[in-house]
Amino acid sequence: MTADTIRLTTMAHGGGCACKIPPGELEDAVSALAGQQFDSVIVGLDDGDDAAAVRVQDGLAVLSTADFFTPVVDDPFDWGRIAAANALSDIYAMGGTPVVAINLVGWPRDVLPFDLLREVLRGGLAIANQAGVPVIGGHSVDDPEPKYGMAVTGTAHPDRLLRNDAAEAGLPLTLTKPIGVGLLNNRQKATGEVSQAAVDTMTALNRDASVAALEAGAKAATDVTGFGLLGHLYKMVRASGVGAVIDRAAVPLIDGAAEALRDGYISGGTRRNLDWVRDQVRAGSGIAEEDLLLLADAQTSGGLLVVGEVPGYPVIGETVVGSGIDVR
Repeated sequence: MTADTIRLTTMAHGGGCACKIPPGELEDAVSALAGQQFDSVIVGLDDGDDAAAVRVQDGLAVLSTADFFTPVVDDPFDWGRIAAANALSDIYAMGGTPVVAINLVGWPRDVLPFDLLREVLRGGLAIANQAGVPVIGGHSVDDPEPKYGMAVTGTAHPDRLLRNDAAEAGLPLTLTKPIGVGLLNNRQKATGEVSQAAVDTMTALNRDASVAALEAGAKAATDVTGFGLLGHLYKMVRASGVGAVIDRAAVPLIDGAAEALRDGYISGGTRRNLDWVRDQVRAGSGIAEEDLLLLADAQTSGGLLVVGEVPGYPVIGETVVGSGIDVR
């Protein structure tokens, strides 16, 4: 194989955030970390928020997160860009400002040339530069499957965090990016067909959406990634003690996603997402299994799901008194 003929998406069993451990299994595993008591921790493990938040002094919280995954596209530079945007998104989803990033790399050194790795790292740096974040150092291991991502540290005001346990009933739900990248990425893995629309949305930073949400007075938000829209919404309403309604027709789709759904490019991660939330989802008249699979589609570097109306972005539903999620 040469660098020009290698298809990175064929080098791993899954792609992007669809390769995450299923949410139910993950929650069981991290329960071993429960019970830690530190007065400085503002946001910890309890509700599976996007990043940890620790108060370091009055008016200042430090945010910390890490995210990495197997190739989601074949182009190494684009993979690096997508992974970096995805990692930075956790800080934006908390209402924070990223300050520094470090690279996380797994690389099959006897299989893939290091020219490809340099392109991956160059892509990550390009997005970090766009965000105004230095990339300083990192860690690498010799790994049978290629993996790339970042650990990111950010800051925020402790009283202006966007949290997933702060949703209140009776507010609109805003989604800042269209969904469907999981379907399009799975199609690329199977056929080699590239969706530029998917690449464009995955490499778009959530910075402006985060600022707009804070300016609109939002207090609750999360980003939509590997657990899909339904999974991340469920985590938020469960943590907040409210319910939600989704207007299926109002949920924006990336160009080509509906066709990829029709053609059956549904990842195993998406099916596991739906299995996890199915008991909490009530499908209305006219909502088919395919609609639920679309709403559970495992996203990579998706948009922010904000409780409250954010000017310039579509409203896709509302929070309500109760529990679970109604899809209409």
